[in-house]
Parts: sequence; C-alpha cells; structure tokens
Amino acid sequence: MAATAHAQSAPAEAAADKLEAGRVPVPAAPPEAQLPEIAPIIPDSEFNAAIPSLDVDNDPELDRPLESIEAFERRIASEQAGAKPAEGQAPPLGDPALADKDSVETIGDAPVRDAELAKPLIPLDQFQVEPVQFAEDAEPEEKAEKVAYSVEINGMEEADASTEADLAGTFKDLSALRDGDGEASNVAMVRARLTEDSALMQRILASEGWYEARVTTRLDRRGDVAGEDPRDGGDAASPAGGDPADTRTARRRRALTAVLNVVPGKRYNLAAIDVQAGPTVPPTLIADNLALKVGEPIVAQRVQGAEAQVAIALPQNGYPFAEVGQRDILLDPATADGVYTLPITVGPRATVGGFATEASDGGDLAFDEKHVEVLARFKRGEIYDGRKIDDLRQALVATGLFSTVAAEPQRTGEAVGDGTEYVTIMVKQDAGPPRTIAGTAGYGTGEGLRAEASWTHRNLFPPEGALIVHGVAGTKEQGAGVTFRRSNAGKRDRVFELVAEASHSNYDAYSAYTGRLGARISRDSTPIWQKKYTYAFGADIIATAEKDYDFAAGQRLRRTFFIGALTGQVGFDRSTNRRDPTQALLDPTDGFRLTALIQPEGSLEDGFNPYVRARIDGSAYFSATDDIVLAGRVRFGTIQGAKREDIAPSRRFYSGGGGSVRGYGYQKLGPLDPNGDPIGGRSLNEAAAEVRYRFGNFGAVGFFDVGQSYASTMPKFSDLRYGVGVGARYYTNFGPMRVDVATPLGRRKGEGRINVYVSIGQAF
Repeated sequence: MAATAHAQSAPAEAAADKLEAGRVPVPAAPPEAQLPEIAPIIPDSEFNAAIPSLDVDNDPELDRPLESIEAFERRIASEQAGAKPAEGQAPPLGDPALADKDSVETIGDAPVRDAELAKPLIPLDQFQVEPVQFAEDAEPEEKAEKVAYSVEINGMEEADASTEADLAGTFKDLSALRDGDGEASNVAMVRARLTEDSALMQRILASEGWYEARVTTRLDRRGDVAGEDPRDGGDAASPAGGDPADTRTARRRRALTAVLNVVPGKRYNLAAIDVQAGPTVPPTLIADNLALKVGEPIVAQRVQGAEAQVAIALPQNGYPFAEVGQRDILLDPATADGVYTLPITVGPRATVGGFATEASDGGDLAFDEKHVEVLARFKRGEIYDGRKIDDLRQALVATGLFSTVAAEPQRTGEAVGDGTEYVTIMVKQDAGPPRTIAGTAGYGTGEGLRAEASWTHRNLFPPEGALIVHGVAGTKEQGAGVTFRRSNAGKRDRVFELVAEASHSNYDAYSAYTGRLGARISRDSTPIWQKKYTYAFGADIIATAEKDYDFAAGQRLRRTFFIGALTGQVGFDRSTNRRDPTQALLDPTDGFRLTALIQPEGSLEDGFNPYVRARIDGSAYFSATDDIVLAGRVRFGTIQGAKREDIAPSRRFYSGGGGSVRGYGYQKLGPLDPNGDPIGGRSLNEAAAEVRYRFGNFGAVGFFDVGQSYASTMPKFSDLRYGVGVGARYYTNFGPMRVDVATPLGRRKGEGRINVYVSIGQAF
C-alpha cells in the first residue's frame, strides 16, 4: 500500500499548510472537566504482551540513517527521467508496481486490478462539489408520494358513557392526526402524529379523572390504494388518454390506519375536601362558593372553576387581599380516591376609607380624587366589594381621558373597630391625548350628501369639561356651532351641555335660516357605556326664518318665528348584541328599546301660540340564528294645541327617508302644496320590519316600511304608503356601514323609482 499512501500525502500536506496559515478554523478542545472518563478497551499489560518484540541488535535497517531531502528529490527526478530505483528503494509515483514489486495487489484472496487505485487524488482547488438536493427542492414529479391514512380509536365507549364531557369532540378539535386531513408526507410523519395524539388522549382522560389511562398505538397497513395524484390533480385510477401504467397520473398511494387502543382504567373520585383558610364573614363563604362535593369525579375543569369562583367571591364580600394557593390532590391507586387540599390566605376584611390618585410612569393627571369619588358607585364606610371596583375602572376608561388607568385597594393598617380594616382606593392614571377630530358622511335621496366634522378638547375645563366645535356641509344643509359639555357633572353619568349654533337648510319642505341657543341635562348611552335607563331635559331658544306655503297668496313666503321650547325625554333600553356587547348601540341583535319625547313649545309670530309636540318610538330585536336577526320598529307622533300654519315648518312632522319610510324621498310623505312639495303635518305613524343576515364582516338586509304623516293632530292610519328594499352592511369595529336601496309600492307621479340611503349604524 506504499503507493496509495504516498498519493494521499499531497492533500494532507495542503491541509496542513492551510492550518499553519490560519485559514482553516479549528474548534477549540473542550475543557478537561467536560471530557468523559473512558475506560480502556484493552489493559496496557495485555496490549504490550501482544506486540511482537523488535530485534534491534540484528536489524540493520533500524540503524540506517534517513535519506536527506536533497537526495530524495534527486532520486525522484532521476526515476521520472527513466532510471530504475535502486535496490531497496520505493517505486516512483504513478508506477503500477508496488513496494513488493507485484503489479497486482490482492485484498484477501481477491486480486485488485483497478488502475484507478494508483492514480493520485484530485487537487483540492480542482475538486467540484455538487450541492445536495433535498426533497422539497425537487421538481414535482420527483417528490415522494403522499401517505393516506385513517384514524381508529378503540376502547373509549365506557369513558364517553360515564361523563358529560364530549371527549371525542375534544380529541377531534386538538388531534394532530385529524388536523392532517388523512394525508402525510411519509410514514414517519404519521407515526409522529400518532405519538402526539397518544399523549393528548392521556391528558384528556386525566382531565376527567382517569389518571391511570393507558393508550397503545400501532400503524396498520391496508395496502396501496388508487386515488387522485396530488401533483397534477388527475385520477390515478382512470387518467385520461391511455393506459394508467404509461402516464404520470397513474400512481398509487400508500394507505395506513393509525390505531389508538385506549384502556381508561379506574376513574378517581374526591374522597375528602380540606380547605385550609382563616375565618370569614359569613362563616360558610368559602364552602358556599367552592362547588365541589365528596364522591364526585375529579374533573380538572370543575376544580379550576370552583377555585376561580372562590377567588372572585372573597373580594366581592370584603376580602380584597385574599389569595387562593396551590391545590394538592393526593391519589390512592388502591381505592381510586383523591384527597383534595386547598390553602387560602383570606387576609383582613376591608372597609372603604377613601380615595387617592397618582400619576403612573411620570404622566399627567386627568383629574383629582374628588372626581374619582363622583365616578364611584360606593361611598366611604361601605364594605369593600370587588364588583364596584371593576365598575369604577370601567367608568374611568369610558371617560376617554386616559392612556392607562387602574384602580386597586391599598392597605392602611387602620382598624375600623368592627373587625374590618380601612383600605384606600388608589387610582393610578396617565392622561392621554385630550383632543379628537371626528367626522361622518352619508347620503340620502332628498337629503343629498351630508358630511359632519368636529374638533373636541375633552378636558379643556377639568374635570371632564369639553369644548366641541362642529360643522355640517351638505347639498341641503350647512351649519356650524360650538358646544360646552361637562360629563359626569356632579354625579355619575350626568351630562350638562350648552349649545350655540347657526344653520341653513334648503329642503323641498322648507328653506330656513336658523339660530339656536340650548341647554340640556341628560343621561345618555354611548358606544362604550350603554345604559338601561336614559333621560334628558332642557330648554331651547330658536330664531328661524323659513319659507312656508301661503295658501291665500298661492306661493311660498318667508316667515320669521321665535320659539321657546322645553324638552323632556325618557328611554328604556334592554337591547344587546350577542356577538359583541360594545356594538349594541349601533347594531342590536336582541332585546327592545322604548323612548318617549315631549316638548312644550311656544311660537311668537303674529302673537303667542303654545302647543305640545309628543312622540313615542319602540323597536325590538330577535336573533333567529347566530347569523339572522329579525328587527321591527313603530313610531307615533302628535302636535296638540295649535293650527298647522302657526307652527314653524321645521317643527312639524314629516315621513319618508332613510330613518323613516324608505322608498321615498326625505320628508316626501304627508300633506303637499299645489306644487307637490311637502308642507308637513301634526301627526304621524310609521312601522318597519327587517331581516338581517350576517356572514363574516358583511351582511345583507331585506326590509319593508310603512307610514304616513297627516294634517290632523292624531294619526288616521289611512292612505298608508309602503316601501320595500334590500340593503348591504359592512361591519367595522365602531358599527356597521349601511347602504339601503328601496322602491315605493304603488308609486305615484313625481315619486322616484329608486331611493338610496348611506349612513353608519342600522336603520333602527
């Protein structure tokens, strides 16, 4: 083997040169402390005894001096020129003759006659390395076949029958095999999924009390099956255009059955419940809320739910610092019993002693602790109730004045004397940006385009004193105004407003230049804080110059009215949204609403003319399914105490439009002048029904509306007009965008065939 060894020395020397030059990185040797202690395979004594002894005295080769480098190079050059090596010297490189002068080498008894063995190795700088091609980089026709499999579960019947939990459904929802939809890249992947599902099954059974469940698995081969080739979509059993054996779509897929054999074993029950806690008021507070009983199975979900209920009940009954510790369940395999132990630190019972506030993270205060106390639904001296703290936290968030806010109890160590301790409700706050710019836009047949924008500083006059500047621009209406509004004005949820505004309206019913000063105190619902009961009362002073049809003159003439009005309104709202309660105000799905409005007014125009405007609105909502909502509404209105011509046109009742009877133009229904333009009435009645279908973030609506306004003071329920249509909805996080298209039934001359309405929120 001398020639072969000689040929390999060149790349080895090259590698050594690179290593010497520092171009080849060599990992550092591990510390000796990390090297494992390796026992010798052969003891030293046995190894030394097996080595043949060297006859140093009688072997002349051992004493012969080594050949110098110069002599070696001269000899090699001479041999390459054709000279034969001297006696005892190695053959030249490339010579097929080996050191033993045999031209044929043998390995065992077999001769090796391959001349390639004598060739020198390729230099490193000429060696070509081909990159390895993995399966995912291969062309589609080179990819391995998919493996089809099915899942079989045996032995779950007893467990399913003895529990209310849907074990099979839980397994199906979480199973890796089920997620694979019966197909895997290879058998190893099926086996990995089967192993994962085996552990999953044991966890599911343990969560229901079967702590000794055994799950064994296996893969059964069912043979190859014909099927669609996932690579080209063809049918492997019957490809088009010839013999399946001669086409690329004619492939077979390996089919397996992943089998899980389940032996649930014994189900463990609670043999004893030991709650380690201090005394409470009432004494049975913990026992009444820990919904576990001796003898029932140890179900993880029930245990966790019972502990969570205790953790909630203690703060709600005066124990804000209570802590539920880590449970311990001691299992006895012989009896399948479990002894449940739960440590609870009750802490002191607390009485609210006061309020405090501080800025968090170096921020600013939106308001002080006095206003915090206004927002709280509890007073000093009351027993602490965690529900009221949560309510205070929600009220703070609803102000919209904070970037971060939290409310939490703090111990004072001061005893009350009745077995309780005073706590301070600390509000940590960081004021957020107080300014807001908002806008809305819509379109309605008869109303035209309408856009409204506002600028608000929500805390210009602390606490919660807002300044609002708003404007309206549209094809039929223009205006601007300023509003001062104080929220939570001296009482939770009470709002005080002062308004000054001027506007111009140019509708078919009237054209008006109006100025208004108004004051209002109300309790209103907002998208963040929807209230069951609402109210409003206030006063308005209105000056308006309006065109009204004068039947004596036979034309429309401008008249000026000075109106003083009082307003009283009450509302009852039990509506909700089953998908998202925060959307109930603009998109109710269940419940009902009732609103009653009464407005005593007096008009100064050719004398003082007092009258009363009144209106009742009601709507109801019912979710027929998760996706379909049935909705309906009714409205009745009346004006008592004055002739129609003594009432400003803008204060009369009209029907028709997007918020009234769809299918007709804005204010188009009711009494008309000789030119066919509406002049308004003193009463109205309306009704509507909708079927709302939602799919994802989109929805479709079918609706039917009916209504009319009358010159009389009471609605006559005659000459009713009907409209039908369909609508589209796009649901956003602030409410649905609405587009309705309607047509009138029994359309009369001058009435449009199609009417379109665009706005935010449902029609009602």
